[in-house]
Formats: sequence, C-alpha cells, structure tokens
Amino acid sequence: MPRAFRFGVQCSDAASRVEWQDKARRVEALGYQVLVAPDHLGEQLAPVPALLSAAEATRSLRIGALVFDNDFRHPALLAKEAATLDLLTDGRFELGIGAGWMRSEYDAAGIAFEPGATRVARLEEAIPVLRALWRGEPASFAGRHYQLRELRSTPVPVQRPGPPLLVGGGGPRILRLAAREADIVGLVMRSLPEGGLDLGDLSAAALDAKVAWVREAAGERFAALELNTLIQTVAIVPDRREAASRLAGAFGIPPDALLETPYALLGSEREIEAQLRERRARFGISYFVLFERDMEAFAPIAARLAGG
Repeated sequence: MPRAFRFGVQCSDAASRVEWQDKARRVEALGYQVLVAPDHLGEQLAPVPALLSAAEATRSLRIGALVFDNDFRHPALLAKEAATLDLLTDGRFELGIGAGWMRSEYDAAGIAFEPGATRVARLEEAIPVLRALWRGEPASFAGRHYQLRELRSTPVPVQRPGPPLLVGGGGPRILRLAAREADIVGLVMRSLPEGGLDLGDLSAAALDAKVAWVREAAGERFAALELNTLIQTVAIVPDRREAASRLAGAFGIPPDALLETPYALLGSEREIEAQLRERRARFGISYFVLFERDMEAFAPIAARLAGG
C-alpha cells in the first residue's frame, strides 16, 4: 500500500508575534499537518524560536525545519536545541538537516563555503553525534570534523530515540546518506559547486535517478522511508499550458519542461490531485511541502488527499 499523503507549509517571516502565531493557526485550520521553517541568514525569522512560537499557538500541528544548515551550528548545539523543541512541543518536532547550498550567505557571513564533498562529510558525522547526545548518556565521538569527550546533553527528546530525521539533498552522496540514516528523505535539486541550485535538475528523469539512489542505498529499509519534496510553484487554473507559458520564465526553462517537472503543480484541482497521485505512484513521494503563498489555494486539495 502507498504511504498516506502528508502536506506541510513553509513559512519564514512575520512582522510580530501576533502575525506569526495567527499564521501558524491558519496553517493548522486549513488542515495542513506540518509547518516548517527554512534556515537562512537573510530575511527570515530564526527557525528555533519561531517554531516554538508556532507550536505554542497551535494544538496538533507538527513543526520542523526544512532544513537546518549543518554548517551553521555544531551538532552538539543542534542536538540540545532539537531535544528542547521536542520537549516543549510535547513531541511535535521533526528535524530536517542538510549540507548547505546558498554560497552568497556564507560569503556575506564570512563562513567558508567548502566543496560539496566536505560539507556532506561533515553532515555524515553530525548525524551520529545528534543521535548519541539524544540518548542522554555521556557521549564520545572522534571524527575528522567533530569530537566529543564524555559530553552529556539534556534534555532528552520526548520522541524516542529522537525526533524524526529528515535529510534533504539532490546529489548521489547526500541522498545515499539520507537513505541509510534518515526517517524522511527530502528530494530537491542538486546544488552547484559554486553555490546555488541547478535549475537544469528539474526533470522527472532526474528525480527518477534520485529515487533510484535512495532505493539502492536503503535496501530493506526503503519501505519504511517517507519521501518528501518542496513544491516550487502551484497554479490552480483551467489551462495548464497557459500557466506554464506564464511562469516558465521565472525558472529559466521552457514551458513544456515546467509542465513535466515534479516540482510544480499546474492545472485544475482535479488535475493536480491526479498529478500528486501519479507522483506518489511513480516516485514514492507522499509528503509535499508548499510555500506559504500557495497554502490558501491548495488547501481544498490537501484536505481531500491528506491521510489517504
């Protein structure tokens, strides 16, 4: 049986506590299961306090990061922040983490943007550090990038052995890591060696390859993985082709490529429902996150499909 659909909304900013908490309550009232925040150094709220505030304003809405940039925090600090979020939200937290991709913010902050292999290797070490510290016992770790010496971290998470872990990425090495270690695999475009995302990596064939890397590396645990993606644009319209012609320029791809990409949803509500079912059947993706700008229009679709 296919995994049930889940839908989330990525929110990033607000001008006040009231506005932010109203936004979180609206996400929940519309029937979405998750509110996620990105992790960038520019114009957005800091994710940890923002997520806690969103949880305090809602009853059952899950919260998460999509995704924490591993280079911005030592995993010992992230382990404590994640466990605290999980404790203070009664176990509603999901930890998303990635290797980082936006070079411009690294440069602006004076953080070295090292080669992708180095950033992924650092993430490979961060995951066992997180899990060791969530046990609540003195932990030691001797890696190339991180070292622990009998460090005991409290609190421990409510969810045991820890919050669900989402690892997001677009290249073979990070997706194979996600397949081996994560509970949720976030499938996105590749990052470019010079920074930024590869808009030439939007095709269905490219996503087929990503899922194949995950399936091969996961082995028997593949069936237990939840696959996720972030939908870049939603247009609920009677004419899919007209919408593709109008929006394709923003992606720098031809309209036919935008119609074909799994990262966009274009068409009537029924056409989009069919697209989501087809993508779940073809790629195994059942957890879709939308940008805040699309949440109102998409809500009736999410309400009909969620949990089914």
